[in-house]
Amino acid sequence: MPSHQPVAGDEAVKPEFLSEQPSPMAKTSEPNRNPKYDPAKKHITEYPITRQNWYKHVDWLNVYFIGGIPLMGCIAAWWTPLTMKTLLWSVLYYYWTGLGITAGYHRLWSHTSYKATRPLEIFLALVGAGAVEGSIRWWSRNHRAHHRYTDTDKDPYSVHKGLLYSHIGWMVMKQNPKRIGRTDISDLNDDAVVVFQHRHYVKLVIFMGIIFPTLVSGLGWGDWMGGFIYAGILRIFFVQQATFCVNSLAHWLGDQPFDDRNSPRDHVVTALVTLGEGYHNFHHEFPSDYRNAIEWFQYDPTKWCIWTWKQLGLAYDLKQFRANEIEKGRVQQAQKKLDQKRAKLDWGVPLDQLPVMEWDDYVDQAKNGRGLVAIAGVIHDVTDFIQDHPGGKAMIRSGLGKDATAMFNGGVYDHSNAAHNLLSTMRVGVIRGGCEVEIWKRANQTKNVEVFKDSNGQRVVRAGEQPTKVRQPMVSAGAA
Repeated sequence: MPSHQPVAGDEAVKPEFLSEQPSPMAKTSEPNRNPKYDPAKKHITEYPITRQNWYKHVDWLNVYFIGGIPLMGCIAAWWTPLTMKTLLWSVLYYYWTGLGITAGYHRLWSHTSYKATRPLEIFLALVGAGAVEGSIRWWSRNHRAHHRYTDTDKDPYSVHKGLLYSHIGWMVMKQNPKRIGRTDISDLNDDAVVVFQHRHYVKLVIFMGIIFPTLVSGLGWGDWMGGFIYAGILRIFFVQQATFCVNSLAHWLGDQPFDDRNSPRDHVVTALVTLGEGYHNFHHEFPSDYRNAIEWFQYDPTKWCIWTWKQLGLAYDLKQFRANEIEKGRVQQAQKKLDQKRAKLDWGVPLDQLPVMEWDDYVDQAKNGRGLVAIAGVIHDVTDFIQDHPGGKAMIRSGLGKDATAMFNGGVYDHSNAAHNLLSTMRVGVIRGGCEVEIWKRANQTKNVEVFKDSNGQRVVRAGEQPTKVRQPMVSAGAA
């Protein structure tokens, strides 16, 4: 659930995008604080979009960085040959800058799911700047707000505002900083690497995003233009789009094995695109875990890198949520889905809602042609089932108007679980007094069954625990 909040250019460091208003936690030395920012001034987003002012709602600088420059890069690529060395370098640098976001911005600084040595912090801060998605401080502040206010109006890129909005709309349309939820970033304000990167972000973006990859290609094998276009401009475009997919696809595509109250989802496609950030439902439930994927077969190269860094002494204090709690969450969600499925099935009229019938009335109605059979004190109307009875019409008719408890539970044939379930849909009443009630009472006492209810308040009827199921076959006084 990497809340990747990609931002480009100066917008990434404007203080009004760092908090709802000048942060009470901010220090006087806090970098890039705009003295002209006035939280009392009415923001453009507080005005409706019209034909006359629509262009004022658009963040044209971000449109240029996110759309304009990549478009020019695509056009230039038409005349710029792609050499194998430049391709390999572009892919390698794509992974470096991608890890700067997933392992650095996201798991290290946004969620503090592990600790890194200073050299690793510097590396992640530099390559993270090369992804051109905003400073660590800006990005992490938005991501923490995303987690705290998921799917609400205070979520910077809520998918409830539309899939396209959560992917890129929140970037190209101006946002009112006063509407973004407040979060605590005091730890980031005290981090020397974060503060340095934030203060010098624009210079770092230009160097790490464009100049550095171009220098490597140019000085390495003489492909200056290829390095600029492929390892620079187009690589930035693909890294940004991959990050944006976490805000959009990861809240739209996939399963919800841990919690379905909010939109985050798990899907392998999103994981493949985002260096392992696609197991978003798990991440939103256990954000402090350094892993996104917990199964051995799930794709999470970011997790593998962090683990490798630990073996090399570059990372430490890797946090993992307790397996017991993870499994409890999985079981609870599975039970919730099971309850939802159970609620759609016909389990018959609950016993406490059935009319009470005297034994003599039951016998009289059966003699007058109604196909009634009593099993464990519950009366069932099997009229429409007699013709379809697998054991034949004669067998089922022999129990009409009688107590067929023993017959149904092994005296003649020990019926299947499916038969008990089918019988429950034919309930029409319960017997008042008589041996049938006593059989029903004794059967339940013998089974010592505790009544369980699902999340919808409905009784859970497990296999072998239907009211008509009596474990020990009984001889009934009314049976033939």
